[in-house]
Amino acid sequence: MSDFTELMEVLIPGNRNQQHTAACIFFELKWANSIVPNLAFLESKYDISRRILQRTRSKLSRLGLIEHVSYLNSRYDGQHGWKLSTRFEQSLNQLAQKCASLRDTKTSSKEKDSMLVDFANARRNTVNSSKFQDTRSEAL
Repeated sequence: MSDFTELMEVLIPGNRNQQHTAACIFFELKWANSIVPNLAFLESKYDISRRILQRTRSKLSRLGLIEHVSYLNSRYDGQHGWKLSTRFEQSLNQLAQKCASLRDTKTSSKEKDSMLVDFANARRNTVNSSKFQDTRSEAL
């Protein structure tokens, strides 16, 4: 990825309106001097519908890219609004560390890993057999 618009395409696949809105939100929060109290100005500035703005803001918040700061938060001296968050970055770092630890053969046992593969196979067979039973009962 070379820029934040490509990041938005990866995080919000298939919906160009939400990708555009996410890029606008990210841009405005990135270059704001402080916390942005309300994102409603984006509707008229970038010709975005209120529904798309709210849905995209919600997605970015759930992903951990942005966060809402309450006026009760003492770290921000009574300010409230939206700001870029570091939760997404921290989650990706933790995921990378977890992947590295799972690769390590010193902290794992072959028997346990084999058992986990067997469990995954059992889950797969359970799902496949229930799908087969559902289609079979519909045919009858």
